[in-house]
Amino acid sequence: MITIEFFHDVICSFCFPMSYRMRQVQKALPEIKIIHRSFALAREDADHVQMFGSRENAKNEILSHWVHANQNDDLHRFNIEGMKQADFLFPTSMNGLVAAKAAGVVDGEDGYWALFDALQTALFVNSQNIDDRDVIEAIVQDSSIDFEKWQHAFKDPATLALVEDDFRIANAYQLTGVPALIVNGKYLINGAQPMDQIIQALNTIKEKEAPIVEVIENSESEYGSCNMEDGKWVCKD
Repeated sequence: MITIEFFHDVICSFCFPMSYRMRQVQKALPEIKIIHRSFALAREDADHVQMFGSRENAKNEILSHWVHANQNDDLHRFNIEGMKQADFLFPTSMNGLVAAKAAGVVDGEDGYWALFDALQTALFVNSQNIDDRDVIEAIVQDSSIDFEKWQHAFKDPATLALVEDDFRIANAYQLTGVPALIVNGKYLINGAQPMDQIIQALNTIKEKEAPIVEVIENSESEYGSCNMEDGKWVCKD
């Protein structure tokens, strides 16, 4: 069994092509389990100011990252000119991350992933401000998620606690950026890698994680073995 913890942020430009790619990986390897984990590149306005000098500078520099992310994106979906003309500063992470986690509370990993992708599409393609709760709510209402249940989860402090738990897990893995895949709790696939390389890495991990011996069921499997029963060795032939 391959379990992947997919760490990403709604405002992360390289997470956008990576999410699309991971959906293709899931189709190619349907047996894998993907768990979505929150990672905040900018929790609040002050983080953008600290990193870029001002929020205006943040938007300008981040848009230069979009050029490279658009080249990385298999579908080249980034609307760079649209974002340049948009009359809002670049969003922070938390509202979108909590919104996606609330969708996960309501509809599981599939619900999380659906809203995560919708939020990223809103930002990177439709030039919408996903810091704005009205924008977020409109995106949720346009989805298949039960809006009233989502609203309750979004406002519930327990949902924010789940996001914070993801941050602690990321710290435990010593992650410093996203996108990042942690496979079976011990293998890191870092960055928006090409799909064939991701699949190759996962197949290599599957070989490493394969059991040493194959268990063969036998109707007489209780015989010809020694077992500990009530503190004593009992052997049956």
